[in-house]
Amino acid sequence: MSAGWVVKRLGRVDYLPVWEAMRRFTATRTETTADEIWLLEHPPVYTLGQAGRPEHLLPAGRDAGIPLVHIDRGGQITYHGPGQLVTYLLIDLPRRRLKVRALVYLMEQALIDCLADYDIAAARKAGAPGVYVDGAKIAALGLRVKNGCSYHGLALNVDVDLAPFSWINPCGYEGLATARLRDFGVADDLAAVGDRLLGHLQRLLPPIAPEQRVADSPSAQAAP
Repeated sequence: MSAGWVVKRLGRVDYLPVWEAMRRFTATRTETTADEIWLLEHPPVYTLGQAGRPEHLLPAGRDAGIPLVHIDRGGQITYHGPGQLVTYLLIDLPRRRLKVRALVYLMEQALIDCLADYDIAAARKAGAPGVYVDGAKIAALGLRVKNGCSYHGLALNVDVDLAPFSWINPCGYEGLATARLRDFGVADDLAAVGDRLLGHLQRLLPPIAPEQRVADSPSAQAAP
């Protein structure tokens, strides 16, 4: 049975072109288009979800010179920057018999399993999507689903500067502590952590239903 996905490792790329590429991919894909997983990092940027409240960007954040982008995922405000592993999942949900809630649970589980590989005990928090270690948020999630197909995804703090998180109410929660893998003694770089997380995502993602197979596609390195 075909896995039906392409993996793209994009390196460090600006936020806006990647967001535009995700929307373009989703708008033009067909029932035979392979799903894609993009692994990357962004230069410093704040993103604010559809229902996001601008006041969650605190004065220190407004004065930091970090651009703020209003985007079409769910959720409030978050920060992306170098040293943070961003993984975008462009998935045809009906083809894999997935509901949105199940995909969110799967993403969280992949993160929890990835962190367990480093002997870090991570957990979910009721009513607050993402993954936490001792109450501090180490990974954020945000999705958009259009015509049954997802884009956006997750962000895992590997060796990112945490200061910009203190200049916002992360995900809309005042005073929410954040964490990163480096502080738990993890020396792996983004590429190594990304490969490990990718393995868990691929293990957990359901296969395409037999009646809806797409052709196997090779892994890709090119930018979208």
